[in-house]
Amino acid sequence: MTSATGPAAPLPPRLIATDLDGTLLRDDRTVSDRTIAALAAAEEAGIDVFFVTGRPARWMDVVSDHVHGHGLAICGNGAAVVDLHGDGGGHVFVKVLPLERTDALDVISILRAAAPGISFAVERTGGIHHELAYPPMQFDPASSVAPAEKLLAPDSDIADQPVLKVLAHHPELAPDDFLALARAAVGDRASITRSSPTALLEISGAGVSKAGTLELCCAERGIAPSEVVAFGDMPNDVEMLSWAGTSYAMGNAHPEAVAAASGRTLTNNEDGVAVIIEQILKAR
Repeated sequence: MTSATGPAAPLPPRLIATDLDGTLLRDDRTVSDRTIAALAAAEEAGIDVFFVTGRPARWMDVVSDHVHGHGLAICGNGAAVVDLHGDGGGHVFVKVLPLERTDALDVISILRAAAPGISFAVERTGGIHHELAYPPMQFDPASSVAPAEKLLAPDSDIADQPVLKVLAHHPELAPDDFLALARAAVGDRASITRSSPTALLEISGAGVSKAGTLELCCAERGIAPSEVVAFGDMPNDVEMLSWAGTSYAMGNAHPEAVAAASGRTLTNNEDGVAVIIEQILKAR
């Protein structure tokens, strides 16, 4: 067990930004009663809570009841700002920072050459589409299955839906090795990160990250980085943990997240986010 360590959060912070999987959610993908209570207490104290996740909007039902007031979440590693309370209780895309089609095709071509055996999925605002070799998710079936180049064709039936990210899976490479290889091959053509324990990469538009979109949302509210407390556990959280004035890596965090954060808390299964929120509110 890792205890909560690091500098105290600013008193009071104006915004809490937290990742979901491996951070706020327990391993069974639930939100504990303790965490629900802590989130509600933070909002009641006037602290905005933003969920900042690699998840697509359609996976946000698990936390949509716990976003109060603004109703917003940052999804797809910063590719979209979503109103979880819009459209009769469904979600509405408020802001989209897409991966342009030509850039996606360039990256796919480069990675096919750099990592033979790779397979791809294309995440659009309307759903996920993937290649035949890409491992399907039973609870989130693909809207269509075809080669990535066909899925990104300008005359496809889904061409009007912005691309939020491309996912790349490799059946043999180690996850961190796959990430390093892809970043070296692609360079600054796109942003590449990962949040899965498997060799699954998430590819967004150049410069798109959780931190960048969170910064936009904070600027709209007049909130400075020093007034933000952030939580995360994986490489896709690194920029956010570095940007926030106070940040915590989870007790189960990847070494890159630990290095980027200013402090550390308990694991996700030990309600590490709730522990820090409780400390912040008690200090008030």
